[in-house]
Amino acid sequence: MNEVFGIPLPALLGQLMLGLVNGSFYALMSLGLAVIFGMLQIINFAHGAMYMMGAMFAWMAMVYLGIGYWWSLVLVPFAVGAIGIVIERFLLQWIYKLDHLYGLLLTFGLALMIGGGFRYVFGAAGQPYTIPKELSGVIDLGFMFMPKYRLWVIVASLAVCFATWYMIEKTRLGAYLRAATENPKLTQAFGINVPVMVMLTYAFGAALAGFAGVLAAPTTQVSPLMSANMIITVFAVVVIGGMGSIMGSIVTGLGLGVLEGLTKVFYAEASSTVIFVVMVFVLMFRPAGLFGKEK
Repeated sequence: MNEVFGIPLPALLGQLMLGLVNGSFYALMSLGLAVIFGMLQIINFAHGAMYMMGAMFAWMAMVYLGIGYWWSLVLVPFAVGAIGIVIERFLLQWIYKLDHLYGLLLTFGLALMIGGGFRYVFGAAGQPYTIPKELSGVIDLGFMFMPKYRLWVIVASLAVCFATWYMIEKTRLGAYLRAATENPKLTQAFGINVPVMVMLTYAFGAALAGFAGVLAAPTTQVSPLMSANMIITVFAVVVIGGMGSIMGSIVTGLGLGVLEGLTKVFYAEASSTVIFVVMVFVLMFRPAGLFGKEK
């Protein structure tokens, strides 16, 4: 009764919880990508750099300014969002009517430049970030001792993800955003400032990545290299869920995180590739993704 397919039940449940933590990061990161692509039709390879900047800014605020975790969780997303505004106003606005390839190449170049700049200044070595005292320690779940901070990551990520979904899908502001991207001329005729709406959309997507970076800082070594593996995995999540699908990104991110955790239990050698295997099969039978809409 204490085993499932020969695996001890506590070990299985423990991996499910850890998979849910990873899935929370995937959901939060892919949500920002989905917002930017769904509203602006930009394949944003610079998203990983925004995630890295969120973690690096939090570490810099702690080391150089004495600003703790909770203030960083509030201030850093605004700082990363402000950088997103500069990028959108000076670079991206000129390529909206061009082929998607131009946006991909531009944001890929930006990611290389941002990453290279941080490596030049801070080096490639990872730096530790202290977990806040309120979230240190563990909670006994019965089947495992779960670090409080990882539970906080799950709660915070889900709260932000579903708040974003509600704002875009259920509020008047979300309706304005969708209208501004689907029919900008008609929307502007009703007195809505479409360029500002587009700019704030990109800034919001960047801020989500910055928020994810601050959440990730205490769980990993903060480094300019931390975005490389994450952005590749998150793009796979977005493709599986459906490019531009808000709910698809959330559900797929959480589901694939759990699947990755289960794979570590039953066949650990495949845990690093299972998401990409799923992506291949989904694209074979549903090219628009699980929640995407065929054009």
